[in-house]
Amino acid sequence: MAQPYSEDFRQAVIRAIELDGLKKIEASQLFNISRNTIDWWLQRKATTGTLAATAHQGGVQPTTKITDWQKFEVFVKEHGDKTQSEIAQLWDGDISQRTISRALQKIQYTRKKRPPVIANAMKSNERHF
Repeated sequence: MAQPYSEDFRQAVIRAIELDGLKKIEASQLFNISRNTIDWWLQRKATTGTLAATAHQGGVQPTTKITDWQKFEVFVKEHGDKTQSEIAQLWDGDISQRTISRALQKIQYTRKKRPPVIANAMKSNERHF
């Protein structure tokens, strides 16, 4: 994730605009930042009185509804012939088809009929018609 500009740098940019009479576009070119960034800083200063960067709260971490992965692997082996929606209905608790899909990816379960890497027996210069 990108780091916010330091508060000292922010103050220098705003000082150049407010005290030195620099236009926003000139300040953006001089300090090599976006004009929108300057607008955001001026707006923040007007509303909060400070130019400090806000602390990042972080995204919401999804809670996995499947906690016993060994039990899930055994369950999938028993019900591997069913669709993901049917597996979701049979699983204990309220769980969606998409959660089943992510869980199957996590345990690297696939329904492919052949392995992903198969050597081609035919040479590239041989052709059969």
